[in-house]
Amino acid sequence: MKTMSHFLVQPSWRLIITDLGLNVGHVLRSAQLPADLFSREEAYLSTAQYFKLWQATEQLLGNPKDLPLRIAQSVAIESFSPLVFACMCSANLNVALKRLAEFKSLLGPMTLHVEEDETDTCARLRFCDTETPVPTMIAATELVFFTQLARTATRQMIVPSRLNLQELPSDLTPYTQYFGRPIEQGADITIAFSKADAERPFLTENSPMWQFFEPTLRKQLSELTQHSTTAEKVKSVLLELLPSGRSSMDAVAKTLAMSVRSLQRHLHSENLHFQEVLHQTRKDLAQHYLKKSHISLNEIAYLLGFHDSQSFARAFKQWQGQTPLAFRKQK
Repeated sequence: MKTMSHFLVQPSWRLIITDLGLNVGHVLRSAQLPADLFSREEAYLSTAQYFKLWQATEQLLGNPKDLPLRIAQSVAIESFSPLVFACMCSANLNVALKRLAEFKSLLGPMTLHVEEDETDTCARLRFCDTETPVPTMIAATELVFFTQLARTATRQMIVPSRLNLQELPSDLTPYTQYFGRPIEQGADITIAFSKADAERPFLTENSPMWQFFEPTLRKQLSELTQHSTTAEKVKSVLLELLPSGRSSMDAVAKTLAMSVRSLQRHLHSENLHFQEVLHQTRKDLAQHYLKKSHISLNEIAYLLGFHDSQSFARAFKQWQGQTPLAFRKQK
């Protein structure tokens, strides 16, 4: 799972904007993006530009509170990207989510971590730039997307077993009706499906089609990786490893398929040390959780890979010059 500072523009976004009843030119102009963005053979967006595109779409639609649901109702899921269409060819939702997790960074500034246990499969989404405010509708749209993927591919009214957002929509009623259960506030953007639903066969399974798409997706991911700094790659891996308590240089190097010495050398060429990247990643995430959520210090400590809240509090005071509670009161 890799995260880049820039990612490839998907031509299918033009179709999504059109299906929502908007003029593509007006949206691009409002987002201060090039008028020929979707016509370019290879165009890239930064995280800030990605968010601006979303914000422009929301504003031109009149800031509808049910935009994620409108997308689900008016846009064919195959319109999102070749990756999404390829995942429709998976054997089941477990396989589809793992494929999405590997290539998610092709679609935007985020990582997807998938965990399976004896009862369910949980997908956790994280946006990698914690400094840039995330438009409120993006996270809800992701939950709608995963649910729509499951329902479309199985032709069953799949109901998630758990739904969490860091900030809840102001009107939850239409979302509860769509999902079949309420969204709850939590530390991360998560969605879970029962083991039975996650293993339910996709009627759209098509192995030859996946074999057709996979080389292209891997080529795109490889090309994007070349544009990323080592620090960005390390931060991406830490976002995935921290909740499991693994934040050592050895664990990160192993995930990046390089030796510890090579990792140190690459970071040194960027005038950085591993501990600097680790501390900055933890600091950014801590500030994000304290500002944007109401989760306890114990939960934040766990998500950042600390053994207990006291260790987290001491580290935060060193970073920020004040306690986590004092920082939270200022938000």
